[in-house]
Amino acid sequence: MTEDILKKIKQLPPLPESAMQIEAVYQDPNSSFNDMVKILEKDPLLTADILKAANSPLYGFSREINAISQAVGLFGMGTVRGFALASIVKKSFTLDLSPYGINNDMFSMLSKKQHALVISWCLKKENKLLGVLSPAAFLVEIGKVLIAQQIITEGKQQAFRDALADLQNVEAAERAIVGVDTPEVSATVFEHWRFEEGLVNVLRNCQNPQKADPKDQRAAQILNVVRIAVPINGVITDASIAHAKELIETYGLDMESFDKAIENAR
Repeated sequence: MTEDILKKIKQLPPLPESAMQIEAVYQDPNSSFNDMVKILEKDPLLTADILKAANSPLYGFSREINAISQAVGLFGMGTVRGFALASIVKKSFTLDLSPYGINNDMFSMLSKKQHALVISWCLKKENKLLGVLSPAAFLVEIGKVLIAQQIITEGKQQAFRDALADLQNVEAAERAIVGVDTPEVSATVFEHWRFEEGLVNVLRNCQNPQKADPKDQRAAQILNVVRIAVPINGVITDASIAHAKELIETYGLDMESFDKAIENAR
């Protein structure tokens, strides 16, 4: 981690009380569905954000979700935790992704598509991983915000664009120009905010799942596949799907469920 990026992370404001309450409920093994609903209902703006996200056509529900209790019932506490954290965390950042050649709407769609693919792929057979994967998929790209800030501060926009063109790999270009990549920055942000070790471990090692702790490797593998399938511009292509499927075979993940999920995400 470079000193400049680390300084930016340390200057981030603390998360609001609502986020801390959601985390306390989620991490408490004795908490219930109703405990999560009660916390969320105290914040009407957050509830509205969650319902808007949950009603995205990317998730393929035929009926409108009108109540937070309905959202928790359909998606589960872990996934709704992801919706909530995504809404809260993104308000902590000033977004300017211009060094990457994308605007704020494209960046938002990128995270939505990655999250929707994770949920559709894993909701039935990997449900126990969604407590980590839901926030991870929504927020794994947040490190790009701080990296973009550093590129702009140093006046290295053209050098970064050249590196992207030459290397054809976003993380390689980040390391070449800034000295750190998105997964490492995102993981350090959540480590700074004292999120659980598993989430930080999955974020940090999503490019190299074999380096993750054994208990987190499967989640890191899934996140890696999803980031390959849905590239930075948010456009899923035949090539990105083919690359993702190669990794699915390598990792021994569920191909059938992925095939169904990727069709909904396109």
